[in-house]
Amino acid sequence: MSTAVLRIAVVGDCPLVRHGISHLIDTAPGLQLVATASSLRDADGALRGADVVLLDLLQSRARLAATVAELRKRGHAVIVTSSSADIDPVQMIQAGAGGCLSRQAEEDELLTAIRVVASGRSYVSAPVGNLLKNAPRLTEREQEILRLLANGATDREIACRLRISTNTVHSHLDRIGEKTGTRRRSDLTRLAIEHGLVDGA
Repeated sequence: MSTAVLRIAVVGDCPLVRHGISHLIDTAPGLQLVATASSLRDADGALRGADVVLLDLLQSRARLAATVAELRKRGHAVIVTSSSADIDPVQMIQAGAGGCLSRQAEEDELLTAIRVVASGRSYVSAPVGNLLKNAPRLTEREQEILRLLANGATDREIACRLRISTNTVHSHLDRIGEKTGTRRRSDLTRLAIEHGLVDGA
């Protein structure tokens, strides 16, 4: 993905959305539309040269996550676009998506998301509630723990990685919980994603 021109494919089951995104990509500098299809099956071999695949499919969360995982296995970076209520950014990131974008996003944001994800970083625009909007500052160690947690590490794995005790990990998580108002791993993972702490897949 280090080439000057990024090759983009669009897979969406809504013709208006698919054509609108495709037109935007086709006219944007530095981007090349290499495929457009209404389903992954229809796209098939046409996706082979795509650096980034944009998915806008009306599927169950589990099926969409499986589609994302399949594309990642094929070596594509993936951005999922949908109405924010339809998708769980955490589930999509864990499945391998590099980004989750609301359908309400402006054109400039879509182009930014494509370039960010193509570079190996994560981009999430889906609203994740007041928890993230008003998130307090975390210490460097708390951010490290949050990053590891969001990437699926257990408390024991975090302790080993940072060479601290599991009790110390629990103490840090308690402080993070006090600062953010939650100790649920799913909420903390959203926090990590929103603040760019999740490692690019």
